Amino acid sequence: MSDTDCEYKLADTRARFAVAVREGRSVTDVAWTPGRVLLSNRRLVLAGNDGRQTVPLSRVDGLGGRHDANQTIARVSNYVSFELDERVLLVAAADHEAFERDVYRALLDGSTPLVRHPAVVGGVVSDADWERARLGIGEDGLSAALESGAFVRFDLDDVSGLEATERTVADRKRPVLEVAHTDDDGTSVETHLGGDARQMRFVEAWLRKGTARSEANVELSSRDREVLMALYSGVSPFEIPAFLGTEVDDVEETFTRLVDLEIVELVRTRQEVSLNARGRNIASEAMNEQ
Repeated sequence: MSDTDCEYKLADTRARFAVAVREGRSVTDVAWTPGRVLLSNRRLVLAGNDGRQTVPLSRVDGLGGRHDANQTIARVSNYVSFELDERVLLVAAADHEAFERDVYRALLDGSTPLVRHPAVVGGVVSDADWERARLGIGEDGLSAALESGAFVRFDLDDVSGLEATERTVADRKRPVLEVAHTDDDGTSVETHLGGDARQMRFVEAWLRKGTARSEANVELSSRDREVLMALYSGVSPFEIPAFLGTEVDDVEETFTRLVDLEIVELVRTRQEVSLNARGRNIASEAMNEQ
């Protein structure tokens, strides 16, 4: 977000808020305060019966995890944690997902990190150069418009790996995120993003939502794993019954179960499927265990 941008409103909704950490210490008697939250691309405003407080977004150092100081807080399933110096502020909005997405939009939309795409294609390092890009937060992912005219999309469902490191970029050390994902034609690639530490923390926190989906534990039968490994190895969905020596109906039942588990995606109604990022992770782990 640039300081020269005009201020505009992103959210105005009912919410509850609380302070979970004050002066670096956890607050044990945390209680929710009902009210209204307004979010712009520059500030967060909380209005309740006790008055109104304004938090400039420039003071937000990070968006943390849960801070369940007591049962009152723990009973709330979803909230956004704002880390502000030695204070942590919790906001539980009426529509959590929409508000959380708007928070990331406020912090990241229009920011301009350096991007190297594709940095790796099919496990092979490419000769792509670093170039400036403009970020945008979408319904369920992140996009980067590169100076060269290329457009990179990071759908959260397609992010299969994320590593935070440090590299020399444009002649100085910078935090770098190495993002494993699939591009628009389904090819597995890595894209690298480099920027200032605060910016990269927010990008990492948003993309971690994708890796969390990919890494979620699921219980699979031996047949489920056989089908996944066959798909991962390049066997056509239509050839899997013969490849595994099993009945077509049994394989189609397995496909249906894997679709329900969001591990594969249905390509055609006649049970043609393809692995998604989560499925590739699970199949790769299954093959490594053989």
